[in-house]
Amino acid sequence: MQSAPGLSGQQTELHDPVVNIPSLSLSQIPARFLAPCAFVAAGLVSVLVAWGAAVLVEGISARSVKSMLLTQGITYAGVAPDGLQIHLSGTAPNEAARYRVVNLVGGLIDSSRIRDRMEVTPVKAIEAPRFSVEMLRNDDGIQLIGLLPESDALQAVKDSAQALNPAIPLADMLETAAYPAPSGWDAALDYGLDALAMLPRSKISVAADQVAITAIAASEAEKRAFETQLNAAKPKDLAVRIEISAPRPVLTPFTLRFVKDAEGARFDACAADTELARAKILAAAGAAGAVGRNTCTIGLGVPTPRWADATVAGIKAVAALPNATLTFADADVTLLAGSEVSQADFDRVVGELDEALPDVFSLNATLEKKAAGGVVGPAEFTATLAPETHRLEMRGRLTDEALRKVVDSFARAEFGSGNTYLATRMDADLPNGWPVRVLAGLQALGELDNGALLVRADTVEVKGITGSQSAKVRISQILSEKLGQGQTFKVDVKYDKALDPLAGVPTPEECAQDVDDVVARQKITFTPGSAEIAAAANGVMKALADVLKSCPGVKLEVAGYTDAQGSEEGNRALSQARAETVVLALQGRQIDVSGMLAKGYGEADPLADNGTEAGREANRRIEFRLIGAAKSVHPDAAKAVTAAEGSDSAKAAAGPDFSGDTSPSVAPLKKTISPKARPKKSE
Repeated sequence: MQSAPGLSGQQTELHDPVVNIPSLSLSQIPARFLAPCAFVAAGLVSVLVAWGAAVLVEGISARSVKSMLLTQGITYAGVAPDGLQIHLSGTAPNEAARYRVVNLVGGLIDSSRIRDRMEVTPVKAIEAPRFSVEMLRNDDGIQLIGLLPESDALQAVKDSAQALNPAIPLADMLETAAYPAPSGWDAALDYGLDALAMLPRSKISVAADQVAITAIAASEAEKRAFETQLNAAKPKDLAVRIEISAPRPVLTPFTLRFVKDAEGARFDACAADTELARAKILAAAGAAGAVGRNTCTIGLGVPTPRWADATVAGIKAVAALPNATLTFADADVTLLAGSEVSQADFDRVVGELDEALPDVFSLNATLEKKAAGGVVGPAEFTATLAPETHRLEMRGRLTDEALRKVVDSFARAEFGSGNTYLATRMDADLPNGWPVRVLAGLQALGELDNGALLVRADTVEVKGITGSQSAKVRISQILSEKLGQGQTFKVDVKYDKALDPLAGVPTPEECAQDVDDVVARQKITFTPGSAEIAAAANGVMKALADVLKSCPGVKLEVAGYTDAQGSEEGNRALSQARAETVVLALQGRQIDVSGMLAKGYGEADPLADNGTEAGREANRRIEFRLIGAAKSVHPDAAKAVTAAEGSDSAKAAAGPDFSGDTSPSVAPLKKTISPKARPKKSE
């Protein structure tokens, strides 16, 4: 490297082995550029300092504002710095909240630096309250509780309620709100007031979209009448829930009468103490040849818990004879066999029945004698009740003038004063008990719309037409109670649907039985592995819809079952889906399904062996049963139970033996058979 001996006026170049970089000294910059360069450099430094200061200030300001807002619990406001400005964003719940945010930030930084970009939630119209009224009515008066729209209807509601029981002041706890009535409110309120007037013991909840009615009826007949009227008056498109309960009747005497003659086997009267007892009695009647719709009243007053066992044994005895009538009146049992029954058969059947009856029951059995020719006609009393006019005409024999006056007074009281005609003659030689037989027969005749009564020494016969399905039962109760054990009577009563005001509304039990009859004829089938109803089941679905159209709102459980193939959980889900499909299919056929509950049981409760195809087919099924009633028994299963009766295992499964029962309500009675009918027993 070489260097110049001096710098003055010389240019010096520095070299290294690789790069030569020229060197520039201040002395080489022209003097005229030095001042502008210094000025530019100073400006750049100032800008950088100002920018840094602004960034520092806006960062500090934004952090301070955010911290303050969070401290105040305000999370809906956003803070964004822009130079020395603070932009506020977000949506405040109302205008007051927005002003509060701006004022809080203005107390921290200069208000001129605030830019308010906040929005406010739109003001919503205040919703009207839910209007509803609770109406309570009982013997203590009427209470009204609830909120109504402000209108002239308020006073009308109070006046209508007070008029139902003027003697007791109305308990008025109604309030009003200044809002228009919602759609459907007026119709629902009018319907609720009509129901309140109809039901003396009730609670009625009224809303614009639904009316719920809970009430107590004095009897099953009154319950059906209430339900019929309420369903008929129901406004269209209003959801109505009706819960009417009726206490079980006290049956006196507790009566069952089963007849088998040329017309077939049938009940004149049937009573049971429990659902299970009724099922056993009806099953025995079916096995004895009774067909059609058989009903059995569940009531109070049963003489012994073994009522069902005794009556089933009696029905089996009737079934073993070509012509017989069986009557249970409390613990008194009367069996009358027709004259065509042989003495040997009569003795055998009576002996078996005598052994089967629990000790509390007393049996009186009689075999009718064959009629002999040339016998003079017996003394008679007859009464005829004319249709439409309901005029009663009485003829025949009475014991004396005192009985004639009693009969005339009784008839006038029962059938109406001026609506009776009495033409009788006196006969002091009439058999003992004649007055009782005549008055009991007239009382029984009063249960009919029209008919005839025949009283003889050996029998009382009542026949005619009625519009009440319970008339035959009531007549049997009257005659069995008044005439006493062992006395013969006949009831030939026909039911005329045209005379029955409730004929169009079957009872829930009748609806369930009709549904069972449909399903027994044809199963509801599905596409394999799915919940889709098979096309082959269209016929049974139509038949079910036809039955249920006359049973609006009937409370039925639609139970689905599968076979045991597949997983237990999967089977339960499939059965649930199938049960729901059936309910939806019925709804699609315009059936009221508000009272139906779909329930899937999967592979539970099999009817047959899942190891065979036939068994699996039987287990795949849909069952219908009344909600609240005892679980229905499949016909095949009932047959199996019937076939097993009498075996030791069946008796053991039936529970403890109450043959020694001596209920406090009924003293133990010794079983007796009339001397002519009692069979001889070997020593």
